[in-house]
Amino acid sequence: MAGYKPSVISLTKRQGHTFGFYLRVEHGEEGHLIRCLEMGGPAELAGMKDGGRILRVNGTFVDELSHSEVVDMVRNSGPTVTFHILDEASYVQAKAQEVNLSNPQSTPVANGVSKQDLKPKLCYLVKSSSGYGFSLRSEKSEPGLFMTEVMQGSVADRAGVNVKDRLLEVNGESVEGATHEQVVEKIKLSGGSIMFLLVDEETDRQYQNKKIGAWLATAKHLPHQPRITDITKGPDGYGFLLKEDVNQKCHFLRDIDRGSPAERAGVKEMDRLVAVDGKEVEECNHGQVVDMIRQSGNKCCFLVVDKATDQMYKQGKVSPMLFLEETRDSSSPPSYTEALNLPAPVRPSTPVQAKEEELKPKLCRMEKTPAGYGFHLNGIVGVSGQFIKDVVSGGAADRAGLQEDDMVVEVNGENVEQSSHDEVVALIRSSGSSLEMLLANKSVYDQLKAKGVSITRLLLEETSYAQVHTADTPEEEEKHEEKARPESPPEQERERAKSSSSQDSLDERL
Repeated sequence: MAGYKPSVISLTKRQGHTFGFYLRVEHGEEGHLIRCLEMGGPAELAGMKDGGRILRVNGTFVDELSHSEVVDMVRNSGPTVTFHILDEASYVQAKAQEVNLSNPQSTPVANGVSKQDLKPKLCYLVKSSSGYGFSLRSEKSEPGLFMTEVMQGSVADRAGVNVKDRLLEVNGESVEGATHEQVVEKIKLSGGSIMFLLVDEETDRQYQNKKIGAWLATAKHLPHQPRITDITKGPDGYGFLLKEDVNQKCHFLRDIDRGSPAERAGVKEMDRLVAVDGKEVEECNHGQVVDMIRQSGNKCCFLVVDKATDQMYKQGKVSPMLFLEETRDSSSPPSYTEALNLPAPVRPSTPVQAKEEELKPKLCRMEKTPAGYGFHLNGIVGVSGQFIKDVVSGGAADRAGLQEDDMVVEVNGENVEQSSHDEVVALIRSSGSSLEMLLANKSVYDQLKAKGVSITRLLLEETSYAQVHTADTPEEEEKHEEKARPESPPEQERERAKSSSSQDSLDERL
């Protein structure tokens, strides 16, 4: 990309605030545009300019992704995110010259040595009511098992599986040399989720006659990613307790103090600590880990995983350190890698399979505050079903137990699974100052549907509903507002419904 050097800008926002700009797509304009910079906001102060185009989010090239995908990536990054941005004039000129903007250099190099991007890949699939969406092919004339009939938009397709990919491992166990029937049986026995190690044709040729294992793989396709958190010590320390589980040989972060350096850095309750300053701690005892943290001085860098991420990596029998090593080997410019140390980009999450005893919906009741209910109702164009997004921290919905991506089953006792977005919005509006919703976590919803179970209040058994909360003070966050559905795209292009000021543009405040 000679002559077109994007700037690298890292933004951090305070809890309850935004990054101070709008991300837009506009009719007649290419790319993801930066608009409406907030005066004195993080974006303006960091040097963002109106009309600039975002090329990368946390190192992932986004110029060819949809608006909603980029918005999700930014929101899922937590309080800190890093962008690669090209100014408007350079972007327009590069597009006119058909420059490949996805390639930061003609040949990525590290320390003067050319790098190869070809790697096997880890793909994690959570079974839906229609299955995984792929078939396996084996031929006597060609050793190995290959993916075929990968359905567009299926679980397999979204997980990064491609036609002609060769299957190397199932849940961390090699299947090279196994028969077609043996592999099918392994897949059936894995339950509702599975981890594959796959290799495409080009990568397979590169590693010909060499042993391929998960240690060589890219983790970029995985829906859950570890998080790299930089924590600067405050007057009262870091603000968390370190707890060791001797049986599991694991170290967990507990009792995160509100407003502490740990909370501001994005540490969550019961995150498992994988590494301190790049050094794995799995084989260390409690005292050794404490010493490592103390030796870091006033600032340390943690690699942590939440429960879902931990379970996923364990299912594939691969260490989260793979993610850290891949981040270090990033082909992005050195200035970016040095500035990063941030949460990894994540794809829209697919929750890990819930335990059998947890397959229940939840009944949530909330009272409307002056700031509204504190959530957004989203849908997928052309697909039945509405889900919850943008739950305002501390808002009525948050206190009532609503969570991101919860599927809406009932509104005020009326089943809305087959209702349109507008119909559900109308029900919410007509509810007055109080609202009752039967919801299910996306993973629970999919599993119950796969079992053919009707989701009703009868599944609640002895559990009544999430505690009702009434706000005493107005919320600082934005009010609940239903999202207008854009014109329906072709069936093969299903996108989340987005806020839109007109049919010619889409924008999101970030």
